[in-house]
Order: sequence, then C-alpha cells, then structure tokens
Amino acid sequence: MEGAILAAKPVIRLAAISGSLRKGSYNRGLIRSAVELCKDSIPGVELEHVDIAPLPLLNTDLEVDGTFPPAVEAFRKKILEADGYLFASPEYNYSIAGPLKNAIDWASRYPNCWADKPAAIVSAGGGFGGGRSQYHLRQVGVFLDLHFINKPELFVSAFQPPQKFDSEGNLIDPEIKERLKQIILSLQAFTLRLKGEKS
Repeated sequence: MEGAILAAKPVIRLAAISGSLRKGSYNRGLIRSAVELCKDSIPGVELEHVDIAPLPLLNTDLEVDGTFPPAVEAFRKKILEADGYLFASPEYNYSIAGPLKNAIDWASRYPNCWADKPAAIVSAGGGFGGGRSQYHLRQVGVFLDLHFINKPELFVSAFQPPQKFDSEGNLIDPEIKERLKQIILSLQAFTLRLKGEKS
C-alpha cells in the first residue's frame, strides 16, 4: 500500500557468554567484537556480555528454600530475560571449559532458564579452533532444549598467521569480523523466526 510505513524489526536481546574468565582471552575478544558489531552495524540486536566469573561452583547446598546465591540469581535473571544466546566456547582438554559448564548448570537448575531459546557458538583456539568444545556444547544443548543455528560456523585458529588478535585479545582480523557478523545475523533471523512461530 502506497505511503504505508514498514514496521521495523523488533529488537532482540542476546546474552553473550565467554567460557574463558581471562580478560585477555581470545574468546572474550570475540564477545567484545560481537558487542561492537551489534552497536555499529546490526540494527535490532542488543548484545550484552554476561560475566560468569562471579558464579560459585555448583553446589546444591547453596540452594535454600528455592532460592540461589545472589550472583546466581542475577545470572539466571539475565539468562531468562534474553531472547537468545551467543556462546564463545574455548576448548579445554577436547571439551567445554569448566567455568562455562558451571554457568550452564546453574541456569539449568529448576526452572531451566535456557529452555526453548535460540543460540549460536563461536570459538578461538589452537588446532581445530575450539571445534570440539562446540560439538560438546551442542550435545549439552539437547538436554537444555536450546536451538542452535547450524550455519554459518566459526572456528578461529588463533595461532596461525595472519595475526587475528592483538596483545590484549582484541579481534583485529577483518575477515573474521565479517564472519562473526554473519553468525549474529543468522542468530537474529532465527530468533525472529522462532518468535513468529510462537506468536
């Protein structure tokens, strides 16, 4: 209809989680770059880095009368309120990093905060670029009822030339930045599709 105003895409809120706690880690660098990309060039996506460092080790003795420790309560609230998730998953001993698994387990305590939400995974590391951790995380996601995008994929071989990160762990490779952008765009489209199916 002539003169009609096209409705803008609804804003989706994504929670970004790095499995590495080290500030200069390459996986945290991927998250920082993703946050910048959303601010600068991906309209309709608000991406917040949710720090998992304050979480205690999972111990159900810390659950009292259906409540959790304050850091866990705050984390679960952010996970529950997000429309979807972006995981940066380093590979430790061919699997998921302990801090990430701990965070996943806390948010999966009843009621499961992850259920029926979309997600994407990126990773940086040596060799396979963290690929084995991604596949293990996908297996965990089956029980969590997470819906991972399948394509595109991003495994960053961080130690192969050319240099992809600076000395502080910030992503500087323009090609990887573009691939990261495509991941976020795919997650955005998938999230909107899932929301449309539920409406």
